[in-house]
Amino acid sequence: MPRVAVTEAAAELLRELAAEHGPLMFHQSGGCCDGSAPMCYPAGEFRTSASDVRLGELAVEGLAEPVAVWMARDQFAYWSHTHLTIDVVPGRGSGFSLESPTGQRFLTRSRLLTDAEVAEGEPDEGPALVGVQAGPERRDQPPGADVAGHSRLHAAGDVAEADPQLRIGEAQRATAPGVPEGRR
Repeated sequence: MPRVAVTEAAAELLRELAAEHGPLMFHQSGGCCDGSAPMCYPAGEFRTSASDVRLGELAVEGLAEPVAVWMARDQFAYWSHTHLTIDVVPGRGSGFSLESPTGQRFLTRSRLLTDAEVAEGEPDEGPALVGVQAGPERRDQPPGADVAGHSRLHAAGDVAEADPQLRIGEAQRATAPGVPEGRR
């Protein structure tokens, strides 16, 4: 089960961008504004680190090399239960993403994984790799396993339990606005 896909409209734009810029990659940071959109760069221009997870690669017809798709690790913790599709819509994206001068912008569409997909297990297009450690020697790690050792995190509460850095202290939780009563 692939974790990432691309629409034909986005694939067409990727072919145009690759003709001009060469091999490509995506990174989605989860930051505010356009930071939560997939950003397209020449392959290797955006330096990934141990804070990033490779979700997979897009095999785009007409491109010699697949397009790697990366996401910030903390963002992946929230998206790990979804299938992601990179699409394109009219509009201006971030000035750093290659498509910005085209009048189009990439965006990520998501859907929840089905029970069958969850039961099937991890994606088969290749393991998630962690940033600068990504290389052939790291291909033994299943997708998402580098996120606190868990491949599927289904709710914010699960994320907090899985990653001590994301835990909210008991005193803070009792008074935190927007935290459901059952999670306090």
